[in-house]
Amino acid sequence: MLGKSLNSRDQIEFVAISDLVPKDHLLRKVDAVLDLNFVYDSVKDRYCLDNGRPGIDPVILVKIVLIQHLFGIKSMRQTIREIDTNVAYRWYLGFGFHDKVPHFSTFGKNYARRFSDGQLFEEIFEHILEIAMSHGLIDTSALYIDSTHIKANANRNKYTKETIKKTATFYAEELREEVNDIRLSEGKKLYPPKESNEEKTSRVSKTDPDAGYYVKSEREKQFAYSMHACVDSHGFVLDQHVTPGNIHDSTQLHVSIDRLLEKGYSIQSVAVDAGYKTPANARYLLNKNITPYMPYTRPRGSKDLLKKSEYVYDEYYDVYLCPGGSELTYRRTDKDGYRLYMSDPMKCKECPLLSQCTKSQGKQKVITRHVWQSYIDTVEEIRHTEKGKTEYKKRSQTVERRFGDAKEQHGLRWTRHRGIKKVFRDTTLICACMNLKKLANWLIKEPQLTV
Repeated sequence: MLGKSLNSRDQIEFVAISDLVPKDHLLRKVDAVLDLNFVYDSVKDRYCLDNGRPGIDPVILVKIVLIQHLFGIKSMRQTIREIDTNVAYRWYLGFGFHDKVPHFSTFGKNYARRFSDGQLFEEIFEHILEIAMSHGLIDTSALYIDSTHIKANANRNKYTKETIKKTATFYAEELREEVNDIRLSEGKKLYPPKESNEEKTSRVSKTDPDAGYYVKSEREKQFAYSMHACVDSHGFVLDQHVTPGNIHDSTQLHVSIDRLLEKGYSIQSVAVDAGYKTPANARYLLNKNITPYMPYTRPRGSKDLLKKSEYVYDEYYDVYLCPGGSELTYRRTDKDGYRLYMSDPMKCKECPLLSQCTKSQGKQKVITRHVWQSYIDTVEEIRHTEKGKTEYKKRSQTVERRFGDAKEQHGLRWTRHRGIKKVFRDTTLICACMNLKKLANWLIKEPQLTV
């Protein structure tokens, strides 16, 4: 028979707030592994010790934002509402049932006035990594680097077209010197340094000028940011930085590696996707004795013509041999670092493969070979090894999985902030919380009876 439930809503009971928090709750584990007392030393120069009204405890502020990013709460206003009614959140903050939670606007002003530079959040990120390293949970020898787009808080239809200066690539001067050495040996005129006034037209958002206009397909056009992250084999995010969404991945590899080397990490190998596979990046990694694991890239060019791989390069004679048996000889090196190999038009006229070889009106085939192509050839040799195949496959289990977690569970799919500094601050907190979550679950296996 149906029973009548007793209404105990107004019943008065004596209970400790800790008794209501599940013993295996994530926040119990987080509280056990992360001591935030170092925050006081980090922020003491931003508070007055003997004047004004008592401020909100900075550790409380940090814990509130950790709750937001650990559980993927979409806004600070909603986070405060959740803390009001969630016993576990109150317990983590050290609040009782009747303690008043700070107003979300008070919270926002504290961050705007004291922590807007993001330095504190970077310290928290590094502190969590130090704890993981001290327990031997991080392996910096094999790293995995990739980027993901974050939709900007900006209307894609509100923009202006502006002419901006092009940024020189990090290897531009080295490449120019190497090309000029070749031209000097050939008795040709040297190329002058590239002028810094090269310009291009770009769409600039009226809402968030720092965001970059990103085009993936006809259906996917938007203003966005890119988060470039480096992950170890265990899935810990070791480094991340943010750029506008229209910055190509290939230009950011050296930035990530340099930041890691500055921290003193010992790197033996790096696995990246096809977007990073350039002669400059291959040369950069190999010269630092870092083994690059890069994927196969499909040949570019017209499908109606013979593939470049069908022309065999003879390193000894420095010529290309075409499928018809003729030689393409070296003529010159252009300012972009490409050596030009050209066929004899008189021989090409009589070749039965001419229509499959070139559409040039001059009946001449031209093949380019980068002066750093030998580094790409080394990468290709590594790619065919068993180690190369195994390490590259780990990308889907490490960095790509981290991006999936960040977007599905921690709100990285789009940003609520405007300006690259604020977006970087937010991604730093998200990565710190993902590392903290993994650290807490790995170190604390048993339910926490007392903390």
